[in-house]
Amino acid sequence: MHLKRWITGIIGAVFLVVIISMDVRLPFYLTLFMAAIIGVNEFFNVTAKDMPRILRIACGLLTLALFVIIVMKQVLLFPFIIFLFLAVPFLFQMLTYGSPEKRWDRDTMEKAIVAPVYIVLPIAMLILIDMRPGGNLWIFFLLAVIFANDTGAFYAGKTLGRHKLYQEVSPNKTWEGAFGGIILGLIVAAVFLNIEPISIHEPDLSIVALVLVLSVASQAGDLVESMIKRSYGIKDSGSILPGHGGILDRIDGLLFAIPVMYAYVAII
Repeated sequence: MHLKRWITGIIGAVFLVVIISMDVRLPFYLTLFMAAIIGVNEFFNVTAKDMPRILRIACGLLTLALFVIIVMKQVLLFPFIIFLFLAVPFLFQMLTYGSPEKRWDRDTMEKAIVAPVYIVLPIAMLILIDMRPGGNLWIFFLLAVIFANDTGAFYAGKTLGRHKLYQEVSPNKTWEGAFGGIILGLIVAAVFLNIEPISIHEPDLSIVALVLVLSVASQAGDLVESMIKRSYGIKDSGSILPGHGGILDRIDGLLFAIPVMYAYVAII
């Protein structure tokens, strides 16, 4: 399992380096779209298996619409799509409310609303980051820091872990692992920004603060997905990635870290 995890991770890393580095951006954006679609369906399969098919399709079409308007730089339409993500589940329940045999519970409706906010919006923000000056380099920076954080947390926790971070949600995570992830994230960020061709930002206190917040956000995202899986009694969100599980198992930390990266890039 450990070897499978590394092989899948290396193949995935090479694939991402290639498509993020390309001058043509469409392959990268299509990859993000597919990740969003697969991630949402994994979320529904875990939390709302009886989700009406028409709502799954509607969520997919709205996700496509959101990505298209961002790629076409029609950002003024962004709030309209977000409104539809909220309105469509409510309208569907209203239209089926009078038919008891077709009625679906409130909890399922909530999942239809939560999924786009939790999964689609953060992934879509990567396109907005990519459109900023040096955006693809900032995405590389984000991925490098989060990968380092995950790796540092795993190995520090394995070798030094004594004090549980949040045993009720994730019994294997420790405070030692969390600090190990932060330290390795800081080291990788410093190395990344000192590579000669990369000049997106000087290593300074704002970068230190960014890495700290990214690391905390990533670990919070990891804990959130662990909580969801524990609530529904499953180990993995899917099986598409050998050694890792599902898409959500691989990007859970990123989903919370991407908005932090987006806010930083938007401000500087």
